[in-house]
Amino acid sequence: MSSHNARILDQFTRQAVPFSTSPSVSNQKALDNIVRAAGAGPDDTSLDVACGPGLLACAFARFVRFATGIDLTPAMLDQARKLQAEQGLTNVSWQQGDVTALPYPDGHFSIVSSRYVFHHLQDPLTVLKEKTRVCKPGGRVVVADMAPCAEKAAALNAEEILRDPSHVRAMPEEELIGLFAQVGLPEPRVTRYRVECELEDLLSRSFPNEGDADRIRKLFANSLADDALDLNTRQENGAIYYSFPVSLLVATKSS
Repeated sequence: MSSHNARILDQFTRQAVPFSTSPSVSNQKALDNIVRAAGAGPDDTSLDVACGPGLLACAFARFVRFATGIDLTPAMLDQARKLQAEQGLTNVSWQQGDVTALPYPDGHFSIVSSRYVFHHLQDPLTVLKEKTRVCKPGGRVVVADMAPCAEKAAALNAEEILRDPSHVRAMPEEELIGLFAQVGLPEPRVTRYRVECELEDLLSRSFPNEGDADRIRKLFANSLADDALDLNTRQENGAIYYSFPVSLLVATKSS
């Protein structure tokens, strides 16, 4: 296993429970917006790549014929199975695997999604190629990820690496769109949104290295004056609130 995959396993094994219940990740409106943007219907089969605790795969399962989730981290898949049982879903399955080489044949799914994944990837282009490969002609390829404005991306990425050592790089929206062109997909339809959360809640479900939590607090506090992190930070009753900028990109694979 690569050292980066080992970092992902370490971080997301520890984050499995708090990540699955965090407001920004479990926000049902945001999940439903992705399902709607993908045009999910009863004839579709969906794959959520690096599915984590299964929130998006289960959201798709309520609309599609069959949903699948694949993830590297067994602890995340345990949470996904619990969520499936809680929601009484019988049309979803889970698989452990490396998303850089998806274990599915060409053209196997009509919707292939990922959410909050690309900023953890050392080679997002390879993963997008794989997503496109396993998508049927006429199917939809979906990416939802942090997408800071270009001039603030370096500052946000430096903060996120402190907070989560498995973070690699959040790309500006223009760069994400460029990946679609590189794999032969048409220009995606783009929707932008934010989900507001509170800093101490974020830190309570993060596992930075020793001493880095205070460095993160200082970066957030400093950004109140100039929004240097592109997080729309604001202070209310002594607490700092923020919202990650998210771009949702959906492209239809040519027939």
